[in-house]
Amino acid sequence: MSHIQVQDDQGVRIISFNRPDKRNAFDLNMYKQLTEYLIEGEADNDIRAFMLYGKNNCFTSGNDIADFLKNSDLGPNHPAVRFLFCLLELKKPLVAAVSGAAVGIGTTVLLHCDLVYADSTAKFQLPFVNLALVPEAGASLLLPELVGYQKAAELLLLGESFNAQTAHRLNMINEIVADEELFSYAYRRQKKLANQPPQALQITRQLMRPHKTAYNTKCIKNLEQFSARLKSDEAKSRFQAFLKK
Repeated sequence: MSHIQVQDDQGVRIISFNRPDKRNAFDLNMYKQLTEYLIEGEADNDIRAFMLYGKNNCFTSGNDIADFLKNSDLGPNHPAVRFLFCLLELKKPLVAAVSGAAVGIGTTVLLHCDLVYADSTAKFQLPFVNLALVPEAGASLLLPELVGYQKAAELLLLGESFNAQTAHRLNMINEIVADEELFSYAYRRQKKLANQPPQALQITRQLMRPHKTAYNTKCIKNLEQFSARLKSDEAKSRFQAFLKK
């Protein structure tokens, strides 16, 4: 069974993470499928918007570390790298519905979304430094722009988890929704986006994202440092301790 599931409904492409035994942790095959579904949706005129959703009351617990350690060369064809740059190139709007854990990539991907909704169980974390790594996906640029330098430093350097109320206060999510209504509420908002005039919507998104070149440059720098840290003795020690847990 595929750990990435897709459903197209009335102009909305719903992409779901479903790997319950690993708390929806992303392995490289999941990254590959995510990228393929996004690229296919971009080329399909019937798809007007994307929605990301984690099943089993968990958005994603982050990267599958064991899988990453076996594939640590983060070149341009690495599935995770292709996914990150696919996010930067998306023209159609992206919405996320977050329940439970949103760790690592589970939080950084939200910085690339247009709308983010969460329920009361949502827990966010950016534990890169905890694992002797550096942030990914341009988070070192996007997060300070969104929440301010001091708060971004707290979230990235200490790597502590924070709840939906804190994420909402920091403008990282649009709204906290009742647990049982999260999916349907996010879907209704996504469907409303899908019914907007597509060209005007896409151009407006582009106008709100004027620093694309800077984002690309920062992503490349992040990946270079991430790759180097992934192979460091410091990180290997942290990974061994993490995997033993």
